[in-house]
Amino acid sequence: MSPSFCSGRCSAALFLVISAVPIAYLISLELAVPSTHVFSYQSSGFFRECAKWDDVGRRFLVSFMDGGGVGEIVPKDSDDVLEEVTLVKDVDLAGNASLGIVIDRVRNRLLVAVADLLGNRYSALAAYDLSTWRRLFLAELSGHSKEKTFADDVAVDEQGNAYVTDAKASKIWKVDVNGKLVNTITSSLFTPPGWYNNLVTLNGIVYHPDGFLIVIHTFSGYLYKIDLTNGDVSNQVTVIDVSGGTLRFGDGLELLSPTKIVVAGSSSSKLVESSDGWRTASVTGWFSSGMVHRLVSSATVKEGRVYLNHIVGFGSKKKHVLVEAVF
Repeated sequence: MSPSFCSGRCSAALFLVISAVPIAYLISLELAVPSTHVFSYQSSGFFRECAKWDDVGRRFLVSFMDGGGVGEIVPKDSDDVLEEVTLVKDVDLAGNASLGIVIDRVRNRLLVAVADLLGNRYSALAAYDLSTWRRLFLAELSGHSKEKTFADDVAVDEQGNAYVTDAKASKIWKVDVNGKLVNTITSSLFTPPGWYNNLVTLNGIVYHPDGFLIVIHTFSGYLYKIDLTNGDVSNQVTVIDVSGGTLRFGDGLELLSPTKIVVAGSSSSKLVESSDGWRTASVTGWFSSGMVHRLVSSATVKEGRVYLNHIVGFGSKKKHVLVEAVF
């Protein structure tokens, strides 16, 4: 046997051994049974960025990260694998990702952040009627600027104004109830020191009924409070002093009560509480589904129970999971 032949065979064998390690690890993660309740569903795509429970419609609404659109998953009494049904698939938005979503119950509509996933050259906010799925408006946010942007998540206030985070350029767009871009919220605090802290910036966002926003900065883990009630909003940005653990790599947010939020993210999601109007807060609970390969991206509440959306679907039938988080 020639040395070159042996070298070739040995290299091939070594490659197979190395590649088998992560594959075996992924298989073990998939076969592991979560300790909490799980909704599983088959999908038309591999990537689902956000899921929110629609209490009136008795369904989960999910955003299509690959190719754009919105679907629904209707739970059953059994634990059978559910089916995803496509509700929205706009031809003029094809190729863009549908990302963060929020239900505006007062106005019976769904707001959807839309972005160019790879090129970061287009960002928009779409609104749909929850009964007919007619598109109510499409607000272009990035305009014709050469600046790269990425509309990531959205919150809505009591007047119907929407606030959309830009995870690329570290700002927040404000869109009024009719779909008009009103202004942009910026702050030097949105850009913490270190280039590595700004690879993914402002992400999950929620509106607090006391008139302010809470926003997570993904790579730094900073949590911001933005007061909407006093003058120039850009001057009303403060960093919430969080103790008890880091929020680094936090993604989606969900407001559980005026004093509690869930920060969804990998490798664990956190329960964060505040007793002083969100000047300070502390991490009081942790949860990991064990499915680190699926990447947690958002949280929602169904009948008092928190469920975490995982981005990645697996298998030929693209099975996705919504896992109950118990803190």
